[in-house]
Amino acid sequence: MNVKSGEKGFFPGLLLLTVLLLITPFFIQNPYYLNVLNVLALNAIVVTGLNLLIGYAGQISLGHAAFYGLGAYISGVLTGSYGANPWCTLVLSAILVAVIAYFIGIPTLRLKGNYLVMATLGFNLIVNIVILQLDDITGGPSGYTGIPALSLFGFEINTDLRFYVLVWAVALLGVLLARNLVVSRVGRGLRALHSSEAAAAAAGVPTDTYKVKVFVLSAVYASVAGSLYAHYFGIITPKTFDIFYSVEVVTMCIVGGMGSLWGGILGAAFLTPLPQVLHFFEEYKDLFYGGILMVILIFAPGGLVSLPFRGWFKSRGKEAA
Repeated sequence: MNVKSGEKGFFPGLLLLTVLLLITPFFIQNPYYLNVLNVLALNAIVVTGLNLLIGYAGQISLGHAAFYGLGAYISGVLTGSYGANPWCTLVLSAILVAVIAYFIGIPTLRLKGNYLVMATLGFNLIVNIVILQLDDITGGPSGYTGIPALSLFGFEINTDLRFYVLVWAVALLGVLLARNLVVSRVGRGLRALHSSEAAAAAAGVPTDTYKVKVFVLSAVYASVAGSLYAHYFGIITPKTFDIFYSVEVVTMCIVGGMGSLWGGILGAAFLTPLPQVLHFFEEYKDLFYGGILMVILIFAPGGLVSLPFRGWFKSRGKEAA
């Protein structure tokens, strides 16, 4: 892929998305829809990081809900119980999660296929159990409350609209940073790693180092999203960060299109509001949910970016990546 051609496609797409996000609040009267868009942005941040790991490096993880939860609980507890500065705890959470991911990634990423999936799944379960057992600190099954909202230059971010501006700014910045990575030499190494680890190693790509680094980076994305989640809702519970969320974000990555930055956003945009839309079908909502996913994966195995409008998205997303 030619970097220059990617630059021509990516930035117009990013600009168009930015304009769309800026005008959207003017057409929304119900705060509930802003809330859904905010959750969508949080999911997009997690999926963008996860797409770097799965879509580009080819390493499957079912443990990113754990990093999401660690970011939320570290930031939430430090601010709620000890009065720490929320922005400092957000950064501290990301650093601590990066260290944890580094030491987890070194042995775990030596595994292949199903063994790697099971190892990351086990890590997710362990973190969830620890959160439940440390009820004196985390609140246990009941959750942790009293988390203060973020503030910037004395301006408290305590409404859906204010958080909308913040979280989408972070999400777009995350996409931009991810794009800069995937068009770099490291990004080319990750794609080579995805295609064939043995061939990449023979070509001089430090495969073990790249796998650990992209694993750590994807964990940091999840941690930042978790911290933002905690300060947005003011309450966190273990159920939010269980294995089902890990499966959900992996599904978003696959449905949107692995190996495409726009695919991750599309997957989050499609699956985040889908349960609310299907709520009208009551007891049949799970059936419809599963059926929709099956149809997409059968007729668009490359994800939503492979549908008839893929030419626009590929020229501005996948090729840019």
